[in-house]
Amino acid sequence: MTNIDDSKISKSEYNDALAKKQTRLAELLRARQGRHVVFAFEGMDAAGKGGAIKRLVAALDPREYQIYNIGAPMLYETQHPYLWRFWTKLPNEQTNRVSRIAIFDRTWYGRVLVERVEGFATDEEWQRAYDEINRFESDLTTAGTLVIKYWLAIDKKEQLKRFEARKDTPHKQFKLTDDDWRNRDKWSDYVQSAADMLARTDTKTAPWCIIATNEKRQARLDVLDHAIQQLSEASDGK
Repeated sequence: MTNIDDSKISKSEYNDALAKKQTRLAELLRARQGRHVVFAFEGMDAAGKGGAIKRLVAALDPREYQIYNIGAPMLYETQHPYLWRFWTKLPNEQTNRVSRIAIFDRTWYGRVLVERVEGFATDEEWQRAYDEINRFESDLTTAGTLVIKYWLAIDKKEQLKRFEARKDTPHKQFKLTDDDWRNRDKWSDYVQSAADMLARTDTKTAPWCIIATNEKRQARLDVLDHAIQQLSEASDGK
């Protein structure tokens, strides 16, 4: 996850490919006839989660999906098991939502990533979480929900480049926080936590897809390609 080789793509090639893939993805999502889809995005800070999600939904009607930017839990959420706040955000038939698609910008994997590294979860809690998460995702897929998970992989040098660009660009400065710099100081701890997470929660029914994101354009196309593949296979009953 640290030595990442991305290929380059021209802007014109990118725009042409992007439009075609977005149209195809929208067709496949609408063809699921009420069946739910959950997209889960994880990755280091500045890995491109927001940009990938923006391109993922570009050809959809806003009523067709919900995007959740996950941060620290609210006080009332801490009074429940930690997965509760994610269960309540899933699309279901008991709500008035039109959407059948839930997209998470950071996820329940925070328990074995930031909560592990920063000490917000005890050793017992985060070690137990791998099995809890696997059961959670298994329950979703058993109920017919398609779970598509992405780890967006960026190297440390590229992350610094993006941090500096955000710092120097007024309309992007809000994206850069003290937490980002503090997390960067614990890079090796986060890399180890991510490696353990990928090894222990890559299941047959909810596998991880690792996307190299040093080159943003190619990464966004790769996310769309994978989503199209997963939806196509699901529609074929594979």
